[in-house]
Amino acid sequence: MSIKSKEDLLNKQAEVNEQIKSYTCRVLVCSGTGCIASGAQKIYEEMSVLCERIDGVTVEMQKDVPHVGVIKTGCQGLCELGPLMRIEPYDYQYVHVQVEDCKEIVERTVMEGQPVSRLFYRDHDTVCPHPSDIPFLNQQTRIVLENCGNIDAESIDEYIAAGGFQAMAKAFFDMSPQDVIDEVTKSGLRGRGGGGFPTGVKWQFALDEPGDEKYVICNADEGDPGAFMDRSLLEGDPHNVLEAMAICGYAIGSDIGYIYIRAEYPLAIDRLKIAIAQAEEAG
Repeated sequence: MSIKSKEDLLNKQAEVNEQIKSYTCRVLVCSGTGCIASGAQKIYEEMSVLCERIDGVTVEMQKDVPHVGVIKTGCQGLCELGPLMRIEPYDYQYVHVQVEDCKEIVERTVMEGQPVSRLFYRDHDTVCPHPSDIPFLNQQTRIVLENCGNIDAESIDEYIAAGGFQAMAKAFFDMSPQDVIDEVTKSGLRGRGGGGFPTGVKWQFALDEPGDEKYVICNADEGDPGAFMDRSLLEGDPHNVLEAMAICGYAIGSDIGYIYIRAEYPLAIDRLKIAIAQAEEAG
């Protein structure tokens, strides 16, 4: 569908949320670069095949058969323990998953709701069934990465279901460009590249600058050694970046944007291309 109003967006959000709620079970396979490097794509393919067979069970048997969704997420935050898999609604977090584990996961967890305990993370002698039990994760409050690892990284529908494009709709329909800049300035948002330059001030400079053509530049280079924050966001939640660029464009009076991203990040590039195509198709 083409989304042209806030009402269209809310209707789409409700529609997709109903679809997601219809799943008895969802299998979230981490498909960030780290997990793909350790074999996550084969695990996704195996789980997809096994769960398709569940949906294909004869009609007489269907009453006890779960309706299963298998999706590829962005980084779930424990790269050294990959491949990772999370199972909803049980919130089981499995680590070091191998292809040969998939059949047991389907038979025990997907079909019966029971854990495969040997795949849980262990903090010394403490078994950690859920992400909230894992010390490395439960110390974090994710803001920019809130959706990463929780939604299908290649689905605009799931981004919308998670509240995506609501900020853009508010900016476009309820605020002037100056209102947007004032809000960003008031928020205290700053650049994270090291200089900490206030974002609202930068946008104000661009709005005030005379000229018929202005540009929004997204620098996703990650030139600093050991910096991986941009890659994780683009791989796991690319629509978030596009929405932010659109809001910036509206605020400063630009209708052209460029994203610079290095060739060494092919997965981020692919996910971004998918997101752009989906956004254009949705209007």
